[in-house]
Amino acid sequence: MSAPLAIGVDIGGTKVAGGVVDANGVVLKRARRVTPHRSTAPAVVEDTIVEVVEELTAAAGGHDAVCAVGIGAAGFVSADRATVVFAPHLSWRQEPLRQALQARVPHPIFVDNDANTAAWAEWRFGAGQGETHLMMVTLGTGIGGAILVDGHVQRGRFGIAGEFGHMQVVPGGHRCECGNRGCWEQYASGNALVREARSLATAQSPLAADLLARVGGVPADLTGPVITEAAREGDPTSRELLAEIGTWLGVGIANLAAAFDPGTFVIGGGVSAAGDLLLGPAREAFRRTLTGRGYRPEARIVAARLGNEAGLIGAADLARAEVEGLA
Repeated sequence: MSAPLAIGVDIGGTKVAGGVVDANGVVLKRARRVTPHRSTAPAVVEDTIVEVVEELTAAAGGHDAVCAVGIGAAGFVSADRATVVFAPHLSWRQEPLRQALQARVPHPIFVDNDANTAAWAEWRFGAGQGETHLMMVTLGTGIGGAILVDGHVQRGRFGIAGEFGHMQVVPGGHRCECGNRGCWEQYASGNALVREARSLATAQSPLAADLLARVGGVPADLTGPVITEAAREGDPTSRELLAEIGTWLGVGIANLAAAFDPGTFVIGGGVSAAGDLLLGPAREAFRRTLTGRGYRPEARIVAARLGNEAGLIGAADLARAEVEGLA
């Protein structure tokens, strides 16, 4: 008898992506929706999740083919993996997500932070295989993070461990959606990259001429993928912007290394698609900033392998592991 299938759903600031995932981490079927605007009621987002799960259940062959549903949410998730305590990029505040979904979905539901699910996927099937002490940093709309030690996700006493993006690195710096100023994600995320590019373009800086030409002269149309493509094609300003993000990334992970001493940092999220244009400067800044540099082993800094599907793969596999008593 084949191993049961699981459904994973990854909820971000812009999309709800789901997949039917087998025991080897292979995504067999996919479904995707645009995330309803953050000002809408949480129930609207839950409706979208249920739509995705129902579509995938049918694609998998019906309810009997699916053993569990895992949800990777972009926010703080309680230690019992039931409540989204706070989601900076969505309208969830103390939202009993598992209870709300369980009333509508005939499978066991497990909710986790989306960075935890991505890290689990990379440890099981991707760049972190074999690592006993792994940390993941995901660069997307903001910055997410996760810690795995000896194959166990470290969620902390209250379930909120790994929120590296909201470490304050610049006192009095840029305002963050979490309510504080100077958070790391304001300097080393996709939002930070786009903000700096649009600022140059809005000021009509000649340095932004190439970028503006790519979006028909409309700064608001500049996105992370546009900037990354320009950098790959040699635009010096785009390369400089990515290097700046990478430098902030390296400084931040050097601080994490001082606190946690992992063997590997896996860098994922949409911005990581820039590859060495981002990770090269990050590694340089890491080595330059690392406490005890030159006298201690250095963690590896590697790109995630599973791309945008790491979150849903990990959510599904964690849910399956919970049902089987392996997580």
